[in-house]
Parts: sequence; C-alpha cells; structure tokens
Amino acid sequence: MDDADEGSMKRLLSLLRELKWELPSNKSVRCCPRCGSPKIKLSSKFDIWLTPEQYVCEHCGYKGPVVLEKERKKERS
Repeated sequence: MDDADEGSMKRLLSLLRELKWELPSNKSVRCCPRCGSPKIKLSSKFDIWLTPEQYVCEHCGYKGPVVLEKERKKERS
C-alpha cells in the first residue's frame, strides 16, 4: 500500500468512527433529505421485510432509501 492509499484509509476509518447507526427512538422524527418535511413514509408494507427500504415524501415526491433523523426538541414546562 502506498502513502496515498494509507492516507485515504485513515480518513475513511476516522469517518466511520464518527458515524453511528442506531435504531430510531421516540426522541427522533424522520424527515425528507430533499425538503426536510416530516411527511415521509415507507413506500410499501413490504419494505424491509421483502424488499429494501424505500421512503416516499408526500411533500416533494422524493423516493429513496435515505432519510434524515432529527431529535425532537424538548418541550419546556
């Protein structure tokens, strides 16, 4: 492996350490990556079970496997 490949590999490993995958919680809401709308849902009841996840945004028409998750803001009492 040359120096350029080694540097690229180090950057990739650093990025992977920063990314973290977790199951969705009640503290987050899924949003469309294109328009930011929370009106996004799975495209069919067979998604995840028989086919890969595909989300559809009711607001802008986005269709794809990627969604954003935003933490819900804490309500002040």
